Amino acid sequence: MKLLKWLSVADRFTKTYLDSRFAPLGINSSQHMYLLKVCSEPGILQDSMLDIFYVHPSNIIRMLSALEKNGFLVREPYEKDKRTYRLYPTDKAKNICEQVQIICQDAEQMLMEGISEQEQDDFARILLQAGKRMAQQAGLNEKEDGFDE
Repeated sequence: MKLLKWLSVADRFTKTYLDSRFAPLGINSSQHMYLLKVCSEPGILQDSMLDIFYVHPSNIIRMLSALEKNGFLVREPYEKDKRTYRLYPTDKAKNICEQVQIICQDAEQMLMEGISEQEQDDFARILLQAGKRMAQQAGLNEKEDGFDE
């Protein structure tokens, strides 16, 4: 039970930290992953977010709609399938992307402070394996893109 407790504590306080750092930029800890992905892959298909982030489709739509409403991305109908969209970052998103990356790096450094590089690598590998198991248990198929990030 200690593992679940401390995963929850780390998650909760990491989100609190990220929310406070992201607030001046106009985003939150739930949105930053989507913003970074769209900035790194302009034109990415909205449907591919399912395979990358392993969250319910309604959560993806909610996050992307909020980012669009706040001027961080533009959705354009996909020419081959009008049921999905291509996602493009706006200048507003591009202008904060580097800051978001720095904030994420700062948070990771805080989480890993005092832990050796080998232990960090081991922890990341083990956490990835645990995440895969839980996603598979939830009925999600292992996708090449999402499990590597």
